Amino acid sequence: MDAFLTSTTTVALAEMGDKTQLLSLLLAARFRNKPAIIAGILLATLLNHAASAWLGTWLAHWLNSHWFDWLLAASFIVLGLWLLIPDKDEDVSHRFDHLGAFLVATVLFFLAEIGDKTQLATVLLGAQFSDLLWVTLGTTLGMLIANVPVVYMGDHLLKRLPMRSLHLAASALFIGVGLWVLLQASI
Repeated sequence: MDAFLTSTTTVALAEMGDKTQLLSLLLAARFRNKPAIIAGILLATLLNHAASAWLGTWLAHWLNSHWFDWLLAASFIVLGLWLLIPDKDEDVSHRFDHLGAFLVATVLFFLAEIGDKTQLATVLLGAQFSDLLWVTLGTTLGMLIANVPVVYMGDHLLKRLPMRSLHLAASALFIGVGLWVLLQASI
């Protein structure tokens, strides 16, 4: 259950103000079919994060050594520091809008997650917990917690949330997890 709760919390916080959250806002402005957007986000996240959690689990099994614990701890700390750097908006083409909200949301969200902070966090969480199912479900729920309200409440919600405070909280959480892993490796 630690894998699920930690994964949900860290990704929900890390996603605040992230480029994929801004993509959710863009998709909500483009398409009326909000349930289709959410279904696309869900499918893209499940596919992306299952592969990421699997990679993390695989790495933990193959690189199981004292050095791996130190590398994992350092990665969490670096990711926590990376969260302090705001994402930049990217222009998204309208040429595929005719394919519908579900397909456009699925493809764009999947592509936007490649190399994103939350994908890297999922790899690290998979490595830390070696639990593909609970890490995937937790990180996916975290993405939905952060993105579903944006799809329905959009710009109004983003203007009211204290983004800097949320980024600091997410950063502190990742650095805290890194320090905890470091402490466990030292014992």
